[in-house]
Amino acid sequence: MVFEYIKLHKKAVGMYFIFALIFGIIFAMWKLPVISVFYGTALGLFVAVIFCGRDYARFCRKHMELRSLIEEIKVTDRHFPETDGLIEADYQEVIHSLYDDKQTIVSQMSHQYTDMLEYYTIWAHQIKTPISAMRLQLQGQDNESSRELLEELQRIEQYVEMVLTYLRLDSGSTDYLLRRYDLDSIVRQAVRKYASQFIRKKIRLVYEPLFCEVLTDEKWLLFVIEQVLSNALKYTRSGEISITLEAPQTLCIRDTGIGIASEDLPRIFEKGFTGYNGRSDKKASGIGLYLCRRICGRLNHTISVTSQVDVGTEVRIDLYHRMMKVE
Repeated sequence: MVFEYIKLHKKAVGMYFIFALIFGIIFAMWKLPVISVFYGTALGLFVAVIFCGRDYARFCRKHMELRSLIEEIKVTDRHFPETDGLIEADYQEVIHSLYDDKQTIVSQMSHQYTDMLEYYTIWAHQIKTPISAMRLQLQGQDNESSRELLEELQRIEQYVEMVLTYLRLDSGSTDYLLRRYDLDSIVRQAVRKYASQFIRKKIRLVYEPLFCEVLTDEKWLLFVIEQVLSNALKYTRSGEISITLEAPQTLCIRDTGIGIASEDLPRIFEKGFTGYNGRSDKKASGIGLYLCRRICGRLNHTISVTSQVDVGTEVRIDLYHRMMKVE
C-alpha cells in the first residue's frame, strides 16, 4: 500500500527533488555554501515525512472504507467516505447516478421475471388438463400405439416440469423444505413413474430397499432422480438399470446403455451441452443434467458421472449430511 501511496503522489515527490536540485545549482553558481541547501532539503524532507505520515494514515483509512463499501454498495450507496475535493465529489456523484440507474433496471427486471414466472406457472397448470384428458383416453386403449403415445405424453410432462424448475431455481421464493426423508420412498416414486417404460423396453430393474434417511428436500431430490432415470432409460436399449446405496449415503444409478464419450464427460453438466449421443438422439435438450447439478448444489449434495462407451453409465449422488451452504 506504501507503493500505491507514493505512486499517487509521485508528481509532488518529483517536484520536491527538482526544486532541491534547482536551489543547489543556484547556490553553486553564486558560490554560496551548498551545504545549506542540503540542510534545507533535509529539514523540508523531515517536515514532509511528518505531514505524509498523517496523510498516509488517512489514505489507508479511506482505502479500507472503500473496500468495505464494495460489498455494501449492493444494498446502499450512501456511506462513501468524506471527499477531499471537487474531483472526488464528482466521482461519487457519477457512482450515485450509476447506482440509481442500476436499481431501476434491477427493479424492472425483477418485475418482468415475476410476471414471466407467474405466466409459465399458470401455463403449466393449464396444459396439464389436456394432457390428463389424453392420458385417460389412451389408458382405455391397451395396444402398442397407445403405450407409445402415453410415453410421449410423459415426456411432455417432464419438459413442462423442466421449464418450471429452470425458472424457479433463480427465484428468490424457491420453496426448499429441508428435513429428514426416507430415501427409499423418494426413489420408489421415480421408479413407479417410469415403470411402463421399463416394461415396454424390457429393461431389467435391479433394486433393493434402501434403508436410509437423508437430509434433503423431497420434491427437488425427486426431480433429480427422475432426470437421471429418464436419461438411463433413454440411452439404454437393452440390459439393466440398477439402483443401489453405497456408504455412507451415496445413491448410485447404473445402466448398461450406450455410454458417454470420454471427451464429452467434463461438459455434461453445462447448460445446453448434449454431446455426441445427445446430438444423435435429436431429443436431448442439454438442460436436464444442468438442472440436476444446480439443484444438488442448492441442497448441498454432489452429483458425479462416470461412463464408458458401449458399456454403460454410472451416476452418483452423494447425499451425506454436511453443514448447509448459503448461496
